[in-house]
Amino acid sequence: MLQNEGTPVEFTVEECLEGLRLDKCIAVSCEGITRSHIAGLIRDGKVFVNSKSARASLKVHEGDLIEFVLPNEALPDIVAEDIPLDILYEDSDVIVVNKPKGMVVHPAPGHYEGTLVNALMYHVHDLSGINGKLRPGIVHRIDRDTTGSIIVCKNDKAHLSLARQLEEHSLNRKYVAIVNGNLKDDTGTIDAPIGRCPSDRKKQAVVPGGRRAVTHYTVLQRFGNYTYVECVLETGRTHQIRVHFAHIGHPVMGDEVYSRGKSKFNTMGQVLHARTLGFIQPTTEEYIEVEAPLPEYFEKILKSF
Repeated sequence: MLQNEGTPVEFTVEECLEGLRLDKCIAVSCEGITRSHIAGLIRDGKVFVNSKSARASLKVHEGDLIEFVLPNEALPDIVAEDIPLDILYEDSDVIVVNKPKGMVVHPAPGHYEGTLVNALMYHVHDLSGINGKLRPGIVHRIDRDTTGSIIVCKNDKAHLSLARQLEEHSLNRKYVAIVNGNLKDDTGTIDAPIGRCPSDRKKQAVVPGGRRAVTHYTVLQRFGNYTYVECVLETGRTHQIRVHFAHIGHPVMGDEVYSRGKSKFNTMGQVLHARTLGFIQPTTEEYIEVEAPLPEYFEKILKSF
């Protein structure tokens, strides 16, 4: 959702914060936000714990979901950092970057440095302001341990155009992944609604009443107990590919959230890569397609089979 009046903040309570008062928990988790701003939001009934307005004295529990919208003037300053970027494409409207494993896309409570946004602010300077101070230019995200192409907008016109393409499902996004097990069919579609997991609010799950989510897949290669697949996203829900393949019994290799067993490979998280990104250039209306090469660790795993 496009935000102009503030920035949505959402996080789950970690084990180390179990039993803290709500106001103290937010202060610890959201470094840089003043206690007076926190107190004002809670007093005005604008802080929600598990979707219910809560008092400052509420004792939080591990896994609780805390949500609020923080006025932009209350946000800590986000600093530009000279972090190297692998730029796949750039023009006056957009920039496409090959995001490395381990990099968070944008600042969030307790994590205001070292993100893709920090790097972009140094290299690009001007970014769309539609999504507020924490997410300038960001139209879509990929997970911290997912690698590959992500498009960022330099101005509001481009942002609105790309947001519309996302909404209309015309943004062409192809991922590759290695999943556990041997998929039965060479091609398939997983059409299953995704929402927050009722038993663990830090996770997503296939749930009745969730938002429609559609993933199309094609088998690229089989390796006995593993399958190399290409995935095309029709929708873009949080953790969609990871949740969908776990749902059908073939979780993504190395996924520490949705897979029970540990991988024998040093994957450093899920083996998932946003390889192809195709979009309509906002000004010229030309179709542009960019491909991010497989990261070295992914190539090594493929060659080891």
